[in-house]
Amino acid sequence: MLTAIIAAFLVIAGIGAILGVGLAIADKKLAIQKDEKLVAIEAIMPGANCGGCGFAGCADYAAAVASGKAQPGLCAPGGKELADKMGQIMGVEVTVEEKKVAFIFCNGSCEKTRKVYEYKGLQDCNAASILFRGDNGCKYGCLHLGSCMNVCPEEAIYRKEDGTLAVDASKCIGCGKCTKVCPTGAIKLIEDRTKYVVACNSHDKGGDVRKLCDVGCIGCKICQIKFPGSGFTVTDNLASSSPVCDEEAAAKAMEACPRKAISTRR
Repeated sequence: MLTAIIAAFLVIAGIGAILGVGLAIADKKLAIQKDEKLVAIEAIMPGANCGGCGFAGCADYAAAVASGKAQPGLCAPGGKELADKMGQIMGVEVTVEEKKVAFIFCNGSCEKTRKVYEYKGLQDCNAASILFRGDNGCKYGCLHLGSCMNVCPEEAIYRKEDGTLAVDASKCIGCGKCTKVCPTGAIKLIEDRTKYVVACNSHDKGGDVRKLCDVGCIGCKICQIKFPGSGFTVTDNLASSSPVCDEEAAAKAMEACPRKAISTRR
């Protein structure tokens, strides 16, 4: 009886060993060889999986670069350092755009703006915008419900004491998720080197802006005409700034703005 049990055990063990060796050989013979460039690129990806590059995640973007379907340098979190490493792996020269961060083009707090009705629905900007494009009189401004905060992977957007929202540029990775979720377009990506900004998004005529907001741009062109080196230009009733400007002129334009719509980021 004991002999039979030992014999059965040895037979099973032998079969297991043969199958194990067979699987090991098959694994080596049938294994799909990964592209060396892909392996190298995957190893240096930041792992943010923010989607800012236009792909589902870091792995997808790495595969697209390795196969030549996407160019290096689209990863905002990785920045220039990652782009240079990708370029070295792929053997190409990479030109990287200036780092971009999110900025909320609205300074209109509840005290400074007019409401057209009292919203009591879901605390979501897109839900609120369904009804008359939100409760703000200004239909271009921030709705302050924080949808952008909820999608930010780095928690770079925060609420200030007056209820308005702001972006901590030191945390922002420029993925653009907040810009896609904002129903009014009040939050945009700008070059991080931009110092002076017009914190307004309204294209309404000056007279209408005065009725709706105490700090909205009225397109008076004082910043553009009186301070030509300031980098400010007015288009469609709204002033905008340039990252390249005469800072002294820009500072004077900020002081001269009758609506105090111009501010400095740092």
